[in-house]
Amino acid sequence: MLMPASVRLFTHRFSSLLPPSSSSSLPFRKPISNSAIKTPKISISEPNKFVGTVLFIPPGISPEEITDKMILTGSNIVLGPYAGDAKVKDVQFVGSSSRPKDCPKDDRPEFAMLGRSNVGKSSLINSLVRKKEVALTSKKPGKTQLINHFLVNRSWYLVDLPGYGFANAPESARMDWSSFTKGYFLNRETLVSVLLLVDASVPPQKIDLDCANWLGRNNIPMTIVFTKCDKVKNSKGKRPDENITSFQQLINEKFKIHPPWIMTSSTTGLGRDELLLHMSQLRNYWDN
Repeated sequence: MLMPASVRLFTHRFSSLLPPSSSSSLPFRKPISNSAIKTPKISISEPNKFVGTVLFIPPGISPEEITDKMILTGSNIVLGPYAGDAKVKDVQFVGSSSRPKDCPKDDRPEFAMLGRSNVGKSSLINSLVRKKEVALTSKKPGKTQLINHFLVNRSWYLVDLPGYGFANAPESARMDWSSFTKGYFLNRETLVSVLLLVDASVPPQKIDLDCANWLGRNNIPMTIVFTKCDKVKNSKGKRPDENITSFQQLINEKFKIHPPWIMTSSTTGLGRDELLLHMSQLRNYWDN
């Protein structure tokens, strides 16, 4: 009998993502072309310690086998033998659920998208499937208030979860959203990984760091997906790559090994194909 996806992935490699037991929530506080976006270049020409603590090494590969060409552009993700066909050929909206127990009950693997209510989650979903308005986009953050399942290629699910941190929602509604979202994470055995979306156009936000820490403490595999990597908020703001570096430094204070991360832009298409490849290798490992 197969172990739940999250257990199997943590057993292989994700166990290294668990934060130290003493960790606690962290206390905090013009569009450019795709070719001009600065993407951190990762090389394995440095000591083995770098490979073990910075790169995400997927199942089926050892650190000694890794070459620079195996690292996906704009990420710390190594492409391994489980990577397969990542093309999206068909997508169907299956339904919305207000409770985790009402979600689809088949055994198809799924990836859940989570992030602040204005992080660009719906836009990224539409970009991944190359179809407009598959996921509802709105100028009003927090439009998604249910667990929405999209069936991709009739073989796996992309799940759109309610955004967190929507200030204009009633307090009771915000608490309900948080409660059933956490219930989904803790009880969904077909969940392969959470795609935690983080806005790269702004400095690190406490609520994003708290969410990452909660996922780590509960042994839930995640990939940090930096969105809006083509944008800067104003002429005095930091560049996306600077914000990403700051976020990673804060994550490193709580995690023994850095979670997988990737840079994306729904506007330029940056990271789209690479993210789908990463998802394919996690999905194919889960299927085997």
